Amino acid sequence: MPRNRRITSLRDSDNKIEGSWDAIEWTKIDQPVSRPVPHGLSDFLYEAEEVLAEGYGVLVNTDEAGTLFVTNFRLLFLSEGSRDIIALGTIPLATIERYNKIVVKQQSGPRQSERTLTRRLLQVIGKDMRIIIFAFRPRTKQRRAVFEALLRCARPTRLWDLYAFSSGPSRFSNTSPRVRLVNEYLRLLGVKLRHSSLSTIEDGSFTLSNNWWRISDVNATYDMCATYPFSLLLPKSIRDEDVLQACKFRARCRLPVISWCDGNTGAVLARSSQPLVGLMMNMRSNADENLVGALCTELPGGKRERRKLYIADARPRKNALANGAMGGGSESSSNYFQSEIVFFGIDNIHAMRESLVRLRDYLDTHGTKSSDGMSSFLRHGGWTWGGGNLSSMSASVSTLGDSGWLIHIQNVLAGSAWIAARVALESASVLVHCSDGWDRTSQLVALASLLLDPYYRTIKGFQALVEKDWLAFGHPFADRTGMPSLSGSGLDLSRQSSSTNFPSSPMRQTPGSFPSQSPMSNQTQTSNNYSPIFLQWIDCVSQLLRMYPFAFEFSSAYLVDFLDCTLSCRFGNFLCNSEKEREQCGVSDACGCLWMYLDDMRASVGSSHVHYNLFYDPSKYEGPLLPPAAALAPTLWPQFHLRWSCPSEAQAGEVEAQCRHLVERISELQKAKDVAESKARETFATMEAVKAEIRNEKQISSTAMNLARKANRENDIIKRAIQSLGCRMHVSGNDECTINIESNLINLPERITSSRSTRETEGSLHLYDEKMDMPIAVTLTPDNDDVPENPILRVCENLCPQRTREGGCKWPDASCAQHESQLVGLRANYDAFDRLSIYDGYFQPE
Repeated sequence: MPRNRRITSLRDSDNKIEGSWDAIEWTKIDQPVSRPVPHGLSDFLYEAEEVLAEGYGVLVNTDEAGTLFVTNFRLLFLSEGSRDIIALGTIPLATIERYNKIVVKQQSGPRQSERTLTRRLLQVIGKDMRIIIFAFRPRTKQRRAVFEALLRCARPTRLWDLYAFSSGPSRFSNTSPRVRLVNEYLRLLGVKLRHSSLSTIEDGSFTLSNNWWRISDVNATYDMCATYPFSLLLPKSIRDEDVLQACKFRARCRLPVISWCDGNTGAVLARSSQPLVGLMMNMRSNADENLVGALCTELPGGKRERRKLYIADARPRKNALANGAMGGGSESSSNYFQSEIVFFGIDNIHAMRESLVRLRDYLDTHGTKSSDGMSSFLRHGGWTWGGGNLSSMSASVSTLGDSGWLIHIQNVLAGSAWIAARVALESASVLVHCSDGWDRTSQLVALASLLLDPYYRTIKGFQALVEKDWLAFGHPFADRTGMPSLSGSGLDLSRQSSSTNFPSSPMRQTPGSFPSQSPMSNQTQTSNNYSPIFLQWIDCVSQLLRMYPFAFEFSSAYLVDFLDCTLSCRFGNFLCNSEKEREQCGVSDACGCLWMYLDDMRASVGSSHVHYNLFYDPSKYEGPLLPPAAALAPTLWPQFHLRWSCPSEAQAGEVEAQCRHLVERISELQKAKDVAESKARETFATMEAVKAEIRNEKQISSTAMNLARKANRENDIIKRAIQSLGCRMHVSGNDECTINIESNLINLPERITSSRSTRETEGSLHLYDEKMDMPIAVTLTPDNDDVPENPILRVCENLCPQRTREGGCKWPDASCAQHESQLVGLRANYDAFDRLSIYDGYFQPE
């Protein structure tokens, strides 16, 4: 059964298929219903963003109802249910490629009334691969209000009417692009200790040089070439007078200048426009030939051999020959020293525009959801080749290949890889040009530089690369995006129908219905110079990022956000067609800076931001990237191409998303680990302090135990000594010592003299030993008052082992009772007693 018949049978069986606009019964609404502006709309508006028109409708793509606002910056679609922004229905005005008013009429069925069902639709086609369809209630004139607001604001006739000038620099103020360009030149020259500033640029002191190259200010006033930057990197051997002569031989005076140079080998990447050789290809210029020949410096190694020069023409050979009829053409290798001409066969801007339109239509047709709100399965009558997923799309070579987009991507990649290989492997110099030197030339030179220089694969270096090879060298962004420029090109936008360029295939009609279009519904609303050249280059960068996931600091999400900001014209960096025009408009001072905005986005999150590539490892690719031919097989870029037609596939960075989630989880665990380690260190320090206290207490305890043991020994000695005197000693719990002498106490000496302090109370003798700091109490208890002799004397005479035969004492320090005939208490010299040998007392006569 043919495809159309299958669609018919499916729709006839059920006119209310969920997800299609047939399910919306518009005729049930007899009177227009006013919808107030949702409360809190100002929370969604940017600075200086104003609402110009509004209308209640349905986003047919997803069958969501809400309110569509037209502001001076974008179409803003707020959901009726969640009161939140619907991303698919919200698109900056500058990102809109064209828009159409469409009325779809369908004949009534047998059980329906005679009147015809109508749907008033607004089709919006974006440069970012989306096709949006809004449906409005009939007889409300809301669609007309929205459409007229788009006519006034979507394509302003003056540059000053763009939102970037209304919002101003705000907090994203721009530093001087001139300063950044000169700083990049200084980096290439190897002058690392010098940095430019506005003062050095104003006084012209930035014209530095090395052994081979120099920075020239020959174009400081843009008189030599209006589309070149104010400063140029030129061979040191070429004077400015020769440069002025050489520029006349190149289209638009875009003479050969250096874009990138290898500080180690002296090889360079140079760029220019086509030479003006004429129809017979016999025109020559000595100044141009000398300038190109100066790119072939001597090879390193002391052999005094000059390097080879490749002239890479980005065009197909037949196109280069055809340009000879208009005075252009290509070089002859016989006219340039040690050179070889190579043609890359990359098509022009018109072919790229047609290719992107076909790719967009293909994705809308075969995606899981499309602009008509139907799934791929239902749209094809119950059959599909894969449900619109990425693998099946890539497998559908016959249909996808018809767009030619991936073939163009492959050609640009292959040409850039070839250029990088010649510079890296042969130390050759390469001069690249196309017709004007600002489209295909920028693609090839910037991509080859990205392959050669690891610095350009960082976020900061990528910014420097874009500003140098795209902005400074005059890629006409205003013309290529269909925006107004200072020179006037792009202001008179085409209003003619171009069904070839913009097919109406996204609107698929059911049998018996026919579209009724307004007189302006097929407006292309783009100039003939519109072309997605820069978008195509970013696509090539995403292919390299896929091939070398460890080599780039930035992620695919960064490229998508960067490209969205470029297409939206919210900032001033990519306005106008050249550096000269941006200087004349004062864009740097009047508009915000895209780079500052992206930096602010990353600063709010840090290194875990989605703009950073999780797998980036600069140590893996410190040198050039030289992809083999087999690797240059591009695929669709899911994050950009499929984010509207196949949202699930656009998350193809599922692996990346999971890794990012794991990295965030690891980061959280690392933080928890750091906290735990900090607590562990504190606990360990506390334990060490406790251990030190315990060691101190242990030492004190050990000292106390030693003292206690010594005191015990002394007590034992005292006890033995006292017992040897016939006394009884008792030590109480309060450290008091009581000595009882079993004898009558008579004739107590009247004078007591001793080294001790004594206190006598009621027959007791209290002694205090100043050395031992211990009080000793000696109690003398009389047994019998009738005993005539002193018991102390009797004890000394009978028991004292130190008494001599003559009645003296061998131990005079003992201060016993006989010593000096005075009772001074009883004190033992323990050290002398310990030194006393047993033989001295018992076996050794004197």
